[in-house]
Parts: sequence; structure tokens; C-alpha cells
Amino acid sequence: MDATLWKDMFHLGLPLIEKVLRPVFVYVFLVVSLRLAGKRELAQLNPFDLVVLLTLSNTVQNAIIGDDNSVTGGVVGASTLLAVNYLVVRFLYRHESLDRLIEGDADVLVEDGRIREDRLERELITRAELETAARKQGLDSLDDVQRAILEPGGTITFVARKPTPEATRHEEVVARLDALAASVATLRDAVARRPAAT
Repeated sequence: MDATLWKDMFHLGLPLIEKVLRPVFVYVFLVVSLRLAGKRELAQLNPFDLVVLLTLSNTVQNAIIGDDNSVTGGVVGASTLLAVNYLVVRFLYRHESLDRLIEGDADVLVEDGRIREDRLERELITRAELETAARKQGLDSLDDVQRAILEPGGTITFVARKPTPEATRHEEVVARLDALAASVATLRDAVARRPAAT
């Protein structure tokens, strides 16, 4: 291989300290920005949220790599991001109150089967988006939801509504009555088909 090819591939176009500091600054900016933007961006409830995240990553790419397109520069940048993330997660693991401050708390969107409109408005989540998220988790409609929680990471956790003991007994009685009615109908048909006694 040509020596200039090797030089272009592996020669850092920027000083090493700059290659390390750029990803650190962008990482901090993104963590703060996403925290301020709310959990909705992470939830990706509609195509617009996905577009924002994709263009955001593309937008900050140049801030991370600068004018350096070398393999070494990419490896240094990626390694820095991974190391910073590891250190932040490790630090937050030991400091739960700071972790809650950075990640935020879970937000209850549906409580006891009632939709909390104020919480939906605060998180900018429409009923249609909430229904779509419920269907993705196997629930037919929001009527089947007992509780829905928007987690700090952006996922929505649904707890299905459980039938009351009275409703369960009612369903069992109706099922038994249906079985009895079917048996009676079968007996009637059998009696009707029997030849008359002479």
C-alpha cells in the first residue's frame, strides 16, 4: 500500500486533546438538551421525534470529529464517548439523587383507569399517541389500561385493567348459562327427532 494512504487513514488531523474534548462537550450538551426537551424525544412517539434524533446525531457529528476524517480520529472520538458515558453511568449509579435529577422521574399518564390530561399536556403526548403505544403492548384500547407510566428513559409502561371479582363471577355464570342453553337446545333437537311412541 501507498505510504500516503496510511498517513491519510491514521494521521490525526487535530491535536489529540481537541479530539478528546470535542466529544466530551457534545456529550454534555446532548445530555442536558435531551433532559430539557423532555422524555417525549426519547419515546419517539411519532416520526417527527425520530427525525429530530437522527438529524441531531448528524448535526453534532462535525462538532465531534472537526476537520479530521482519519480512522485514528474516529477511534479516539468514539472511545472518548464510550469512556465518558461509562464514567457518568458509574458515577450516577452511586449517586441516586443526582441520577434522578439528570434522568428525571417517571410520570403517571393513566391512573386507576383515568387519563391524566394535565400530564399528557405537560409531556406533549396526544391521546392518539398514547393509544398507539398501548396497542404496541397488546392492549386493544385505553379502556383496557389501569395504569400507564412514562419512564425516565422514554418508554411507556402499561398495566392492564384487571376485572373485578364480581365481573369475573358474572362472566363465569354467563358462560355456564350459555353451556346450559346449548345443552337444552341439543336435548330439544334430540326429542324432536325421536319418533312418536305408538
